[in-house]
Order: sequence, then C-alpha cells, then structure tokens
Amino acid sequence: MSELPKPYYQDDHATIYHGDCLELLPLLGSDIAACILTDPPYYNVLDEEWDTQWDTEGDFLDWLAVHADQWREALAPNGALYCFATPRMSAKVEVMIGERFKVLNQLRWVKPGGWHKHAEIAAQRAYQSPWEACIFAEQFGSDGSALRGSGSGYDAACTELRAGVFEPIRLYLIGERDAAGVTSKDVDKWLGTSGMASHYFTHPTQWAMPTEPVYAQLRELFNFNDDADQHLRREYEDLRREYEDLRRCHNLPKHETTDTLHYDSAPQGPNRLHPAAKPEPLIRHLLEVSTLPGGTVLDPFTGSGTTLRAAKDLGRKSIGIELEEKYCEIAATRLGQEVFDFGDV
Repeated sequence: MSELPKPYYQDDHATIYHGDCLELLPLLGSDIAACILTDPPYYNVLDEEWDTQWDTEGDFLDWLAVHADQWREALAPNGALYCFATPRMSAKVEVMIGERFKVLNQLRWVKPGGWHKHAEIAAQRAYQSPWEACIFAEQFGSDGSALRGSGSGYDAACTELRAGVFEPIRLYLIGERDAAGVTSKDVDKWLGTSGMASHYFTHPTQWAMPTEPVYAQLRELFNFNDDADQHLRREYEDLRREYEDLRRCHNLPKHETTDTLHYDSAPQGPNRLHPAAKPEPLIRHLLEVSTLPGGTVLDPFTGSGTTLRAAKDLGRKSIGIELEEKYCEIAATRLGQEVFDFGDV
C-alpha cells in the first residue's frame, strides 16, 4: 500500500480509516498527533479472535511493540500517549512503552461495578483487580530538562526531541545575544552565576527557559552599550506564552489531580457497542488534560469510536483506524450525529 485509501468516514473534525493500522499509520506521516489515546487488545481476556491471536505473552508484547514504534513516529514531539492495559499485563506493557517513551504515570481506572462484585470469594486464590491501567507517557525529553546518566540512547533521543520542541525560543535568545556582541561568559559574569548561560543558550538537552527576573537582567546586559534598546524587545509574557504552547499540554482540573480515576464502566448488555468499550467521561477527561481545542487525537484501535466522539465533542480533530468494518460503521454513525446519546460507551 503506497497511499492512504479513501476514508471510511470523514467530516470537519474526524476521519476514520478501515484497515490495519500497521499498514496505514506510516502513510499518515510523522508528528501528526498532539495525543495518541488508544485501547489495544488485552491479551486473552475476551473470547474474541483479535484478543486470542497470540500463543504467549511474549508474542503479544512483540506485536504491541511494533505498534508502539509507529506511535513514536506519529506523536508530535510535545504530545501525550495514553495506552490502556489490563492489570495482568500492565507492568510488562509499561516496560515495553518505557523503552520507546518516557513513562509519566501508570494511571488506574477503578470501576465501581464489574465481575468482581459477583465472584465467589471462597474460590479466589488472589486479590481481585477491579481496575484497568492506562500508561501515560511522553516523547523522551519533551518536558523539563533531560536526565543525565540514563544512557547514550536516551540522551540522544532527548537531544533530538528538545531541539525540535524548544529550538524557536533558544534560537531567538542566541540570536539576540550574538547581535548584542555578548558571550556566554559575559552572561555568567553579569548574572553572578557559573555555567547557567549554557542552559539558556548552548545545550539543547539541558535548555532552560529564563525566569522573568533573569530575562530582565539579560535585556539590561544586551542593551548596555546600545541606547536604542534594540535587543530582547519581545516582552517576557509573550515569550512565556510561546513556551507554554510548545510544552506538552497538561491541564489537570483542581478536583481530579491523582493517578487514580473513578468512572462507571460503559453499559453492558444490549446497549454495548463494543466488548472493550471505555466510558466516554473517562476519555473526555484524559483528552481535556492533554489536548487543546483544534489539536489532533489519534486512535489506532478505534473500536466503536469513543475516543473520536469525545474528541469531536471537545472541539478536537481526530483520526481513527479500525480493522473490523462493523465497528467502523458504528463509529461513523456516532460521529455522524451532532447530538447522539449512546450513553457512556
């Protein structure tokens, strides 16, 4: 396959492709998603062909790792990744993702209801797990300073990524410094610091945004021999806003700041649109935290379209890929309705 097929469904906000995400994702290009939020197969939990196709856990993890490699290409340098996993597989999935991304949290979605409510206690030989995990990660080095001593591969990934994220601001500062005829040694002497200038100007992996007082001092230094005050003319607040726009979005609501999330399960029985459906309020919460209006959300395992529907309702754009046509049809129906209540599915 050399080019993208015609979308199964498309509107101004959402696009669904019918097919194998391993074939389609490379055709979408790099850095296309501000957020990847997806719910891959569990591994031998549901009696479905797509969940029982592997002989061993290792086979499943190898399969998922190939997908994660593609997620890394599709996710923007300052984007966020959410990947659901079962309690049984969550630790192993987290380790695999941690080889490709910087893991920030293993979120825990606690379900107030579920099969554990009806389990025969006397027959249990281990604690029950009324929750699912969601691995929350970012690209290496995309936020804050990169960590040293983590290995050359990690450092190289941080260098490349941070150069892409914050380079516009760093280049602005370097350009103003050079135009003023100032050296990094002059900056350290003026600030009374030792080596801090390198964080503002020279090291992408350890780049730091100057504070407002430091920015004011730099402005004084750069314009010390220039009565026209031509250097660092951008106001600090303008620069700060650009910095915030370049950082990974993380808008936690004050009432829900922990890694433990409590949401009712999606409806079961005749109202169930997919055997592994996630509750839409949960998905909306994750998208509100990690995306801005107009940003693009990618779900390579679209299922019945919960992620795409939530993204559309929040004013985000979305791209979904789904292998089974029956779920493409369900997702398209949900997206095609401006006001369409499926409940929390």
